[in-house]
Parts: sequence; structure tokens; C-alpha cells
Amino acid sequence: MSAAAQELHTLPIAARPRRTWAQTAHGLLFLIVFLFGCAMINGSQFVVLLPLKLLPFRAARKAYYEGVRYSKGAFGALLVLACQWFAPTKLVLSFETKGQGKFTPEEIETLVKRDKNGRVVAVNLPQKAALIANHQVYADWWYAWALTYFMGTHRDVFIVLKRSLKWVPVVGWGMQFYNFIFLARSWASDRLHLSKSLSWLARRAEKEDSPLTFILYPEGTLVSKDTRPISKKYADKLGIPDMTHTLLPRSTGLHYSLRSLAPRVPNLQLIDITMAYPGIPALHYGQDYYTLRSIFFNEVPPPAVHMHIRKFDVNRDVPIGNVSASNASVLPNGSAKSSVEVDIPEDEREAFELWLRDLWREKDKLMGRFLDTGSLDARGASGDPPVEVEVPLRLRHRYEILDAFCFFVPAVAGWAWSKFR
Repeated sequence: MSAAAQELHTLPIAARPRRTWAQTAHGLLFLIVFLFGCAMINGSQFVVLLPLKLLPFRAARKAYYEGVRYSKGAFGALLVLACQWFAPTKLVLSFETKGQGKFTPEEIETLVKRDKNGRVVAVNLPQKAALIANHQVYADWWYAWALTYFMGTHRDVFIVLKRSLKWVPVVGWGMQFYNFIFLARSWASDRLHLSKSLSWLARRAEKEDSPLTFILYPEGTLVSKDTRPISKKYADKLGIPDMTHTLLPRSTGLHYSLRSLAPRVPNLQLIDITMAYPGIPALHYGQDYYTLRSIFFNEVPPPAVHMHIRKFDVNRDVPIGNVSASNASVLPNGSAKSSVEVDIPEDEREAFELWLRDLWREKDKLMGRFLDTGSLDARGASGDPPVEVEVPLRLRHRYEILDAFCFFVPAVAGWAWSKFR
């Protein structure tokens, strides 16, 4: 079959036809719209939110907190809108019903909410959770944040980033307002900062009774020709087989994170997602088929983003170790009295690492199943029709387009000025 006859997403990016003028124009329009949205959001943060942060009043602090949540939700809406306008696709969700992390039949019945036309408008997943997933392409985080839009937690997403991104104009400034966690990639200095930051976020979420979704990729990087040998070397060092479709996960960051969050969020859940993209052959690498540039500039999005979801109660189902001595009202500071979160006994560390590795083995098998059947749902492998939920990446309401560009912030600020001047 010639390249022209194949669907473009099944071809490696290097083998696709040269970009057309229409694709170039499409890419420029996407860039203009996306950067305009980012500038509007960040501008509203500086003009409206920063002055509130400087005021020594409780009402001002409350307004600042809600304003940051609104601006973060605006960015989440912008991500969904970018898919809707420039790279149409859908999430295809399936849910674990048999193995560990399974949903009960009663939970399955209430997971999805549809509008009068049958379109999915909400996915009822836990409101306070750590979300982990395998990492194939840079767009993974884009689609994970898009999922939180349907979960209703897109205003309360937190992620870990390299410290070098902190001062990137507009984007980096905005991420500082969002209270994202910036690490120097030196675990000796990062571990206390990570634990203290997450403990503060968890305590505030409980105090304000607001959602919290902390997104982390335990593999630490993408599966690629450069990282595959590193995973193999790590597996050889441990004396275990390497993964086939994923990388061996590194447990340290997730373990510290859960030990910091769980004592302060009693009902904390762990959402485990296996992500798969059509068109990537076995033993090939996702970045050869999907990049942010190829998806949004070249108009070749994945026809669907498959997500298989498991759910764990962290304090009951995940072996994070004994954190009963943790004082939820005190942030870890490195002292002996507040070191439960960061000083992990070796046996507890090994138990968690083994648990996470076994979870990733199952994830690796799921990826193999997807390559064979085109579905992550177990019923597809047994010959029965898979039970999947399709979620088009579209905003629920037209007025949310204004949200995506923070247009409501100037309107509210103008109204407040007219009332109180």
C-alpha cells in the first residue's frame, strides 16, 4: 500500500508527505490562538490576582485562591478547545472490573454522565487523587489534563516540572501561579521540597474542601531508542526481566508523594491509567508517530486516545508503609519529629517498589493486548465486545470558549471597579 493510501497516523512522521501550505497555515493559526489564550490567562493573573496576593486580608486570600483555580481551569479548557478546533480526537475509556484496582458494578453504573443527546459530559472519578500513567509521547500530559476536565478537577491539577522551566516567559510564570512543583533533579535536595510542597497542597485541599489531582509519570521519561537501553540496564542490575512496551518504573518519587499526601487526605485515591495510541506498531516508539508538532501543526492527531483506568484506595490498597506517626498539621521540614514522609525504612521501600513493578507488568501486558486487539479492555481479548466509553474532546458549553481565554476575568474586574470606586 502506498503512503498516500494509508492513514497518516500509521506512518512514521519521517515517512509522511511533505507539509502542505494548508498545514502550515493551520499550524500558524493554532500557535496564534494558543499563545493568545496563554497570554490572556497569564495577563489576568498579573493584573487581577497578584494585587490580591499582596493584600493582608482573609477575603483577599480567599479570592486569590479561587482566582488561581479559575485561571488553571481556563488553561484546562484551552487544552480541550485546542483539540476541538485543531486536532479533533476522542478519549476511549475502559475500566478494570476483575483484577486489582477494579471498580465495583455499582461504581461502573455511575461513572459516566451523558447529556440529552447521549454525549459524555462527565466522568465520575475520585476528586482527590494521585494520577499515574505510562509515558509514550509528550502529548500524554495534554490528554491527561483533558480527562480531568471531564472529571471536574481541571482547576486543581498539580504536576512536577524541571526547575529550568520556572522562568519561561508567560508559560513558566503562569505555572508558578498554579503552584506547580519545580525540582532541580537532585534527589538530595528535591525530596524534602517535594514532600513539603505536596503536604501543603494536600492540607489546603482538605481545609478548603476542594479537589486535588496530582499527575506523575513513574517512568520519568518517554519510551524511546535512548531510554530503552537505560531501562534494560536497570533491569539487569536488579536481576529481573525488562518491560517490553513500557519502561521499568522508578518508585521513589511516587512513594514520597503518596506518603506526603495520604496522611493529610484520608480518602486519597490512586488513579492508574494505561494509555495507548493507534498506529504505533509493536516495539516502535510513540514519538516517531505523534509529537505536539505533528498533532497540532500538521493536523495528524491520534484518531483516539485509549485509557484503561484502575482505582486504589491509597491508605488501604497501596503499601506506602506506616505513616501513622505523621502529624497532618505539620509540614515536613527535615527534623526528626517530622521526617516520617521522607525517611522511609528499607523494607517499606522495597515492598512499595515491588508493588509498583508488578502493577507495571500488568500495564505492559495491557499494551500487548492493545497491539493484538485494538482495545485495552479484557473482554476484547476474550472475543467478547469490549466495554468502552467514548468521550469526544469538546467543551460542554459554547460559553466555555470565553473561559478558555479568561474573558470573564476582565468583565468581573470591571464590574467590581464600577461598584467600589
